[in-house]
Amino acid sequence: MNYESFIFKKYIPAIGTFRLRPLQIPQDIALIHDWVNRDYASYWGLQGYSVEQVEAEYRKIAEQSLVYLGFCNDQPAFLLECYDPEHHALSEHYAWQAGDRGMHILVAPAERPIANFTGSVFTVIMDFIFSDPAAQRIVVEPDINNEKIHALNKRVGFEYQKVITLPNKTAHLAFCSREQYRAARGKNPVSVSPNHVVAHLREDVWAHVNTLHLCKAISEFAHELLITPELQFSEGDWGHYRLKTDKPGVEYSFRAQVLSLEHWYIDKASVEKFVDGDKAASDSLSFILEVSEGLGIDPSILPTYMEEITSTLYGSAYKHTKKGVDVAQLLDADFQTVETAMMEGHPAFLANNGRIGFDAADYQAYSPEAAAPVKLIWLAAHKSKTVFACADDLSYTELLEQELGNSTLDQFTRTLARQGLDTDDYWFMPVHPWQWYNKLAVIFAADIAARHLVCLGFVEDVYLAQQSIRTFFNTSHPHKRYVKTALSILNMGFMRGLSPYYMSTTPAINDCINGLIEHDPYLAEKGFSILREVAAVGYRNHYYETATAKDSPYKKMLSALWRESPVPQLKPGQRLMTMAALLHTDAQGTALLPELIKSSGVDTASWLRRYLNCYLSPLLHCFYAYDLVFMPHGENLILVLENNVPVRAIMKDIAEEAAIMNKEIVLSEKVQRLSVFVPEELKILSIFTDFFDLIFRYMSHILVEHGGYSEQRFWQLVAECVLDYQRTHPELADKFERYDLFAPEFIRSCLNRLQLGNNQQMIDLADPAKNLKFVGTLKNPIAVFKTKAVAPDIAEACV
Repeated sequence: MNYESFIFKKYIPAIGTFRLRPLQIPQDIALIHDWVNRDYASYWGLQGYSVEQVEAEYRKIAEQSLVYLGFCNDQPAFLLECYDPEHHALSEHYAWQAGDRGMHILVAPAERPIANFTGSVFTVIMDFIFSDPAAQRIVVEPDINNEKIHALNKRVGFEYQKVITLPNKTAHLAFCSREQYRAARGKNPVSVSPNHVVAHLREDVWAHVNTLHLCKAISEFAHELLITPELQFSEGDWGHYRLKTDKPGVEYSFRAQVLSLEHWYIDKASVEKFVDGDKAASDSLSFILEVSEGLGIDPSILPTYMEEITSTLYGSAYKHTKKGVDVAQLLDADFQTVETAMMEGHPAFLANNGRIGFDAADYQAYSPEAAAPVKLIWLAAHKSKTVFACADDLSYTELLEQELGNSTLDQFTRTLARQGLDTDDYWFMPVHPWQWYNKLAVIFAADIAARHLVCLGFVEDVYLAQQSIRTFFNTSHPHKRYVKTALSILNMGFMRGLSPYYMSTTPAINDCINGLIEHDPYLAEKGFSILREVAAVGYRNHYYETATAKDSPYKKMLSALWRESPVPQLKPGQRLMTMAALLHTDAQGTALLPELIKSSGVDTASWLRRYLNCYLSPLLHCFYAYDLVFMPHGENLILVLENNVPVRAIMKDIAEEAAIMNKEIVLSEKVQRLSVFVPEELKILSIFTDFFDLIFRYMSHILVEHGGYSEQRFWQLVAECVLDYQRTHPELADKFERYDLFAPEFIRSCLNRLQLGNNQQMIDLADPAKNLKFVGTLKNPIAVFKTKAVAPDIAEACV
């Protein structure tokens, strides 16, 4: 299907992806002829028409209206006619207003019933029409006998005014403004029934996602030496293992390969549970309880951890029933389709999608995988309690003009003026809708009453939540900046707030790092760049500031920042993809990485060399040349692809997760927060742990399982890339020796142990090394390649 012809897209949870394109005449007429001649389409008024007559009718309609064909999961689903009521018989029955739009809808005949399908079509159409900023009100004139359409109209906010007589029918005249539609959606934010939020919790799906999660639990807990499977016997590369639990008589058996870095590749079909020697049903939650004593988790936080596990499984079940996002479709999908298609959170953490604080409706309104459009709420925050900072090449006025436009800014000014308030006394800032309704409106009630905070309402741009959940991509204007907001939900070991203190220095830190990168010839050669966080704003609530001297989530409830979009950086023929996609496996069990490589037309080794060249090489340089480290996991990296081959990498999430591990470097006051103390022996873990253990370990497994690619060959390519970097920079030889990437082994850093120790705040961001959990060492998979000669083809590829 040619997606370029589509002009609108929306994902509806548990149903699929809707798209609209203009009606094509005569290509679509046979389909429309079939629809309008069905019994249910009697109100459409074209029954008994021939194909030729239907075509003639739509040629006339197309002269006066915009006609669209809608698709659901690439199947024709509805017909939409949009017209101007000023030039319609309706104009005789009401006072037309600028911004009025009329519509007619015909839904395709159903091959099988789908719950809430027609209601979802209505939501898609309303969102489509209102995506035009000039559209302010929708006018409809349904036949008075069409009871089904009346119910749907009223559900989405239409107000029925009177009965009118038109040339071809007696009809109701009804109106729905933007505000009425928004209010109707606000009463039921995801437009679903109570049963709909659990529709994906089927017995077979639940069993499947539990099996996947149980395998991950065994693999990661064994990797961190929290459990010790016992080898029973071997068959070739496979070992057959038994795992005893803390519960007498309860044990598991499975077969697995133990790959490099003690990574457990488990045959999912082989996992069996036994209770007193008899087979028993298994599930991930029971497994956590059965090994909880060995996990060392405090009984007081075990229920919260269990809740996070349950929520992760709930989300996994949802993603496994989601339509239209299999690997084949992702090979040429756009940036945000890939972003919202990811099945897995962090590859190491078991409780990686807890999102405690969201209810079931919130999940389908705000989670990345739901791909629901989100509009942000804006506040005016009094300058006496608010800090605003921006990059050197940007001003507050420029930022707001670019992000909001003068019309919205004028509206905000009028809102303040009506309350006797002066715009010059306030900074404007966006907030997450959930944060406003669930936290700010109540916890900041005193500030609101004092008019230190003034709600300005929703703004029209539509956003999509990213994998980081509190960051939004602007789908209305992709060239505009990301917006990152405070979100007081517990997710993967942290309350996801934003500190107003950090906001004051965020742009300066980004400018500092960006300047370093832009002026380094090696990084420029690699095309490495960052997405600058160019502006930030934070509000301080003095009640809670006074209540606690320590760091607290209550101090991080109201902040936001703006991050550059990667879209303007693209050249013709390039596309974007989150690096998290390299670890993605779809609901059918197909891994994206091997298929992406196949689609590129280059062999696996060549593809991996190019990937390492644009990802590993520049980050090695940042470490060795500047003691500069990032958090380089999949969600924080965006790959730029040409023909599905990586050509360069873009780093994001800078201010909170970048650091310079050298306290002797003199930094200005604004960027001093970059400098952190890390014990000398732990510095190299920023590569060994963050790259080898938390990214390459999983990539290698995927290539072994799904691509039949040798893990030794994979690690050799990593080694050759490191060696090439070292040969290119002989001036850093002393640092290569001090931080030896070819050391025989390195310290094992354990993330799940961190979360099990404190699932409210795993680490202190100001002292990230303080709370790390270490157990033993891991064999370095590239150590064996230190003295081996470089094969000519590898040397050429890594230059």
